[in-house]
Amino acid sequence: MTADTQIPRATAQRLPIYYYYLSSLHAAGIKRINSSEISEAIKFDAATVRRDFSYFGALGKRGFGYDVAALLNFFSKVLSQDKLNKVAVVGVGNLGQALMKYNFVHSNNIEIIMGFDSDPKKKAVQIKNEKDELLPVYAVDQLETELKKADVTIAILTVPERSAQQVTDQLVAAGVKGILNFSPIRITVPNSVRVQNVDLTTGMQTLIYFVDNVKNIKSAK
Repeated sequence: MTADTQIPRATAQRLPIYYYYLSSLHAAGIKRINSSEISEAIKFDAATVRRDFSYFGALGKRGFGYDVAALLNFFSKVLSQDKLNKVAVVGVGNLGQALMKYNFVHSNNIEIIMGFDSDPKKKAVQIKNEKDELLPVYAVDQLETELKKADVTIAILTVPERSAQQVTDQLVAAGVKGILNFSPIRITVPNSVRVQNVDLTTGMQTLIYFVDNVKNIKSAK
């Protein structure tokens, strides 16, 4: 893969799935696998798997398949698994607290280290992560200072709709480069900032539609 190779967004979204599946294979002592076996396990068609991998060069050999350890090592580097990504949660309500407690326990390169909230009472909330570590909660007006001090460039946004854009602007001013957005609106950011929207209501409505109309849909997976 060269520096100017354009990776489709859909491919990029599948990379963590490949990585965690390969991790399970490696842990089980499996040495080699082919695209059809990967396809069967993760439910992407084999052509999609081969096309995704092709963006990164020759990762396998015809007639041999893929070396699991080598492929795992490659995707580990692509996904920056060797770098700790420090994350802040903005909006310490029920969802924000749940995320801080969970704290990506199954990931080695993601760690929530702090939270922010506009309610001064939230500063007294005792939030411990899976490691039994107490996570600090700051006022939103401390956001820029604390994020820059801790060199945090990734944030999770779980604030109400009315304050989502204002808080987003503060995050951008603080140097945040990526936002996982749980707020119910689509936020506006500069081209240098990436946003991943997580809309639970839309996801559930889509699932309900698939369930109710399964006979009329080619694939409900």
